[in-house]
Amino acid sequence: MDADKIIDKLYESCGASLEELEFLIDCRNEETAQKLFALARSRALENYGNKIYVRGLVEISSFCKNDCLYCGIRRSNKNAQRYRLTKDEILECCREGWALGFRTFVLQGGEDAYYTDDIMTDIVASIRAGYPDCAITLSLGEKTREAYQRYYDAGANRYLLRHETATPEHYAKLHPKELSLASRMECLQNLKEIGYQVGCGFMVGSPYQTTADLARDLLFIKSFAPQMVGIGPFIPHHDTPFADKPAGTAELTLFLLAIVRLMNPKVLLPATTALGTIEGDGRERGILAGCNVVMPNLSPQSVRKKYMLYDNKLSSGEEAAEARAALERRVEAIGYRVVTDRGDYKG
Repeated sequence: MDADKIIDKLYESCGASLEELEFLIDCRNEETAQKLFALARSRALENYGNKIYVRGLVEISSFCKNDCLYCGIRRSNKNAQRYRLTKDEILECCREGWALGFRTFVLQGGEDAYYTDDIMTDIVASIRAGYPDCAITLSLGEKTREAYQRYYDAGANRYLLRHETATPEHYAKLHPKELSLASRMECLQNLKEIGYQVGCGFMVGSPYQTTADLARDLLFIKSFAPQMVGIGPFIPHHDTPFADKPAGTAELTLFLLAIVRLMNPKVLLPATTALGTIEGDGRERGILAGCNVVMPNLSPQSVRKKYMLYDNKLSSGEEAAEARAALERRVEAIGYRVVTDRGDYKG
């Protein structure tokens, strides 16, 4: 096989086989990476120009009923700092975000039973009433189809639910027995059928992950055709069973982001906080590899360090919403511009 030919094929046809993707990942080098990044940038510019969309992230709760082996807010972590935001606190975050120019709010949290469907529907409806021209994105884990429908009817537009891995055996190694890949995939399908703009994604370098797993992830994303894809490096948390596992790398994450952009030319692709955590210039490098979304934190300062999914997670500085001017300068320095558009998928 020839890496250059596979990259050309990705650019021209948006596709490649499992074997070709495995070869490209395993045989990557600086030369192939730079070629891939250049084509991914070109594809992103072609579809979205040099616009970088900002989403205001509100981390509503660090309580979670699940016990995922990689996550710092897993229910078994007795040292996790737990909190949940009230409706008024969430609305205040949105008010501050609106004033800063945000036109998308992302409500993210653990699977917290406190937020019943009635409570969550009321929160969504209140945000929708106050900000009719904004997009509302939810990232609250696995729910019933009925719950997803209620949130959608109340005004939610988008839903982020990482599939984590498209390989059932790998999924089982990352999660407790009560969670299954089949259930996760059913949720993603329900979200799509209801009408959400849907986001899936995975961690790069998670424990037990193989190149074949990564290639299957890329092919699943291609077939599922989400509007958003969230990819970031695995970063261990010291209070989890994976505390001693090695972290994923920015290098491989960037390579895979570029492949995702070529296989899904119009996808909304964030340069994630995890990428910015593992590399100081991770966000900029992500943009130069085809990303077009960043998600600064709108959560109250008092809780940002409590939503600690992994060690050393950025929680103050230029990933924070109030440091938007600094973020804009960094983005402009590489030839892009932060915009206040809702930044909907251009399907």
